[in-house]
This record gives sequence, C-alpha cells and structure tokens, in this order.
Amino acid sequence: MSEPREIELKLECEPSDLAVLQDHPLLREASERGEADLVSAYYDTPERDLREAGLGLRVRRIGERFVQTLKAEGDGLFARPEWEQAIEGPAPDLGALADTPLPGILDADATLAPLFTTAVTRKTYRVSQGSSTVEIALDTGRIEAPAAGDRIATICEIELELKEGEASDLFALAHAVAALVPVRLGVRTKAERGYALADGTLERVHKAEAVPLREGASAADAFRTIAHACLRHMRLNEAVLLERRDAGALHQMRVAIRRLRSAFSLFGDLVEDAQGERLQAELKRMTEPLGRARNLDVFLSTTLPAERERHPDEVGLLGLERQLEEARTKAYAEVEALITSEAWRALLLDLIGWINAGPWLRDRSGDRPVRRDEPARDFAERELDRRRRQVKKRGRRLDRLSPEERHRVRIAAKKLRYGAEFFAGLYPGRKAGRRHAAFAKALSGLQDQLGALNDIATAHEVVRTEVVAEAGIAAGASTLFAAGMAAADVETRERELLDEAAEAHAELVDAKPFWR
Repeated sequence: MSEPREIELKLECEPSDLAVLQDHPLLREASERGEADLVSAYYDTPERDLREAGLGLRVRRIGERFVQTLKAEGDGLFARPEWEQAIEGPAPDLGALADTPLPGILDADATLAPLFTTAVTRKTYRVSQGSSTVEIALDTGRIEAPAAGDRIATICEIELELKEGEASDLFALAHAVAALVPVRLGVRTKAERGYALADGTLERVHKAEAVPLREGASAADAFRTIAHACLRHMRLNEAVLLERRDAGALHQMRVAIRRLRSAFSLFGDLVEDAQGERLQAELKRMTEPLGRARNLDVFLSTTLPAERERHPDEVGLLGLERQLEEARTKAYAEVEALITSEAWRALLLDLIGWINAGPWLRDRSGDRPVRRDEPARDFAERELDRRRRQVKKRGRRLDRLSPEERHRVRIAAKKLRYGAEFFAGLYPGRKAGRRHAAFAKALSGLQDQLGALNDIATAHEVVRTEVVAEAGIAAGASTLFAAGMAAADVETRERELLDEAAEAHAELVDAKPFWR
C-alpha cells in the first residue's frame, strides 16, 4: 500500500463563528456541499503502543458504512501519512493494514480496545481558491472517554484540506476565513485530544516534544518539521494561558518561541527571504511582554523567597513583594492582550503559511535548491560541528569574560542545545542515544550555570525597572532598601557560578559529539 499524505490545516473557533461562516458567500456559493454525522472509535493497546509509535487508529461509522483509518504523525503538524479503507464492521481489521507501519508495531495477537469516541456533525464545502480546490469542513461535536470517568470535551473546528493544487492557496484561504471570524491555529488532532482526555492531561503544561524527523528527510523537510514542532509547543501552552494565569505555561510558551527563533538561526540563509525576516522581527517584537512576565515570575518565586530566608526580619521585603506582584499582574494583562489579539492570530497564520509555502522554497538562485534537497543528516552534522566550535571558542577562559561576552556564550550554547534536540531523531541506535544523553547532560550543565549568571543580571534589571524606575520614591525607603539588598545578595554568588560555569564548559569540550 502506498503512503498517501493528507494536506490539512486545522483552525479552532467558537460555534457562533461557524454560523457566521455558513452565511457567507464563500460557503453559500460552494460548488459542492454535504453533511454527515460521524461516529468514530479510536483503538489502542492497554500499553498505548500505537500512540507511542506516533500512530492513530480509528474506525468511523458513516451511515451504514464503516471506514478504518490509520494516521501517522508526519511532519508534526501539517502533512500526515494516512491509510484508509472500507471494512465490514465496527472492529478494526488489522489484516487490511498489512502494508502499513502497523505490523512493525503490534504483534499478531495484540489486544486492541476502544479508548475514546468522537461524535461529530460535519458540514463540508468544496471551494476554489486560486488554481486549487480545497475542502472546508465545519466540525461540531464531542469527545467521550468512558473508561476515564465519562470525561467529555467539545469539538468546534474548521478543517481545510487541499484536494488538488498548491499549498499556498490553502493558506490564502485560511487568511480569508480568518478575516471573517477569529480563528486560532489548531495543532492537536481529535485523536490527540482524545488520548489527553482519557489520561486526564488535556489542560496540562507541555514541554517540548521529540521532533519527528523521518529517515531520508531533506534539509528543507527538517526545517519545516522543526518549525512545526515549535509552533505546536507554543500553541499548546498558549491554550493553557488562555484558560488561566500559569507561570509554567508562560515559561514553556516563551521557550517554544526561543526554539523557533533558534531554528531560523540554525538554518540561516537556507530559509532567508524578505518575508521571513519580517515575520521573525514581528515575532520578536510582539512577544516582549512574555519576557517581562517571566522575569517577574522568577524573581517572585526564586529570588524573593531566598531573601526572606536570609533576612527573615527585613520588613521592606513585604513592600518589595507587593510592588512586584502589582507589576506582575500588569505584565500578565499585557500577555493576555497579546494572545487574544487579532494581530497575534494573524502572525501565526502568516508563519505557518511561510514555513510551508514561502518564497524561500521557490528561490532557484545559486546553490539554494541543492542545499534544500541535501540530506538533513548531512546538514545537521555540518551545522552542529559549527555551533560546537563556536561554543568552544567563545567559552575559553569563561571565568574571566565580561557579562556581555558571557551572554554571547550562553546564546551560542542555547542554539547548540536546541540544535542537538532538533536533530536527535536523525541518529537512531543505542550508541548514538548514549552519546546524545552524555552530550546533552554536559551542555545542560553549562547552560544551567550560565543561566544562573544571567538570572543575576535579570534580578538587577527587575529591581531597576520595576521598583526604582517605575515606583521611585513612592515605593518607600524600606522597599527600596530591600530591593538594593536583594540585588547585592544575588551578586555575591557570581564568583562561585563563574567557576562552576568554567568547569561545565571544559566537560562539554570533552564530550564526544553524538553526530559523529
């Protein structure tokens, strides 16, 4: 069986948005339309072997018919391999999946059971966009996980599937839809939401996941997959922040954005074009409120408690805490204004469109087409070597460097770490795995020490901007004294951290590259 690929973009919305869309000429004048009630059961083993392998298996009832579908994770967001066929009844027919990845995952006697079900009313419209044909599906319904305490989650989303034509037309249509109703980029399949519902993890904070780079991927494929993983990481935590103020979600959202910006840097001129540069600059500018909120979170959760322990009788610390709590409330309000804005939603659609259909993919000048098509593993080895040399060179005599020079080492180490995480999947096997773990541990040790040194600079910045400059004399003498005392205390650790950072740098230099 061949590996057909589903090219689909998911947009999340509210039920009222679907009503607006259905009344618009875009859908009223569609060439084809249909409506169906779809009931699907999703199957896996008790050990979740399919999910562990990045696969999803469902059996869908459409009227009196049953259709079995196996989906793989593909590039992590946009294009996914899919195998679909009609079967006789409601139970999976594993024999019909002999030419798929499934036999390599499950034993012949594996036990499969339904974990959750979806019940969806789907209204479909086939529209023309540019030179392409796109199917628009409006889905409303619910996910139920009976084995997990009858948990239920609602479904309200728009799916755009490219039936024929160019991916750029699909993204142009997404912008047309976004101009009519406030939609958000969707990054979770119904299967993923079902698993999370069944496991009770639907609204948890998400750390970065392994990047699903496939064997034989090109450098361009690798960039798209990595960028998709970063956007997914960001959106999953943005969803948590839309529900509640959560320091962990904000931190992970900021990490995801840093990882995406590092991906731009790692791939360099391979993905450069004017549109991409504009989007990178806009991403950096728009997400500045996250940095302010994060700095206040760290000071209030780490620096201030340590000060209380050192100076339990210092009354000014209470005033300092009140001052910074007020600042944090304002900072989170700015974050909320950002992530609920039309400009932010539009930027994410611009980014996903540029990643998959931007000018960088069409540029035929120089050697760029050849470099885009080179094996991702060759590109990774060259880039990781370059980044490692950079960290090695910049970190020499690290304990004697200026704060600005240490900052350059920290940024270089961060990019090397993200690159090592991004490309890890290209180096399978036990030996590569052990080397990767050792290299990552050494790199993490260096980053921890450099990060702690950066926290000292950040603590000074928080005191300067949020207390002295913002409140000034209104903060009160005791509060200003406590702020100065806190800044002085964190600075006393600098010499110790510098020695530890130098040792960590030496360990990293000695660590064997896992990509060689």
